[in-house]
Amino acid sequence: PAAPPAAPAPAAMPAMAGDVPPPAAPTGARLRWTLPKGWTESAGGSMRFASFAPPVTGKIDGSVVVLPGPAGGELANVNRWRGQIGLPPLDEAGLAAARKVVSAKAGPLKVYDFSNGAKPGSRLVAALAEADGNTWFVKLTGDAEAVGAARPDFMKLLGSLRFE
Repeated sequence: PAAPPAAPAPAAMPAMAGDVPPPAAPTGARLRWTLPKGWTESAGGSMRFASFAPPVTGKIDGSVVVLPGPAGGELANVNRWRGQIGLPPLDEAGLAAARKVVSAKAGPLKVYDFSNGAKPGSRLVAALAEADGNTWFVKLTGDAEAVGAARPDFMKLLGSLRFE
């Protein structure tokens, strides 16, 4: 009798959400900054290049993330951030109206500041910088009062951004 057919090769297991490796270290210039007085910085982890915390009361989180290429595009990223604090998406015209361009040593930064009054405590200030084929995201999120209190120093941090 003929030999039974060989068992099919096992299919590759799909990656689990927790199995996603962190992004590769960015190539080219690295973003650097000067922390405002009293702020603390910690090493990145997972998707983060770095984390920082201002000395304010309340829930607040500062992060620096770098992704290769356009990282999905400006509109998609801004709408993802808006969704994180419960705001509806913008179209291209709304994106342009919300964008503030700030000069830094790193070049022009696209800065956004969103707050959701219907979801108390939700505010986000974020900037995008591009260099050497990478997109850098610098964000401050958390309670509206905490983010508001830290915003002036965050803007100083953004002004100090530079590529080395």
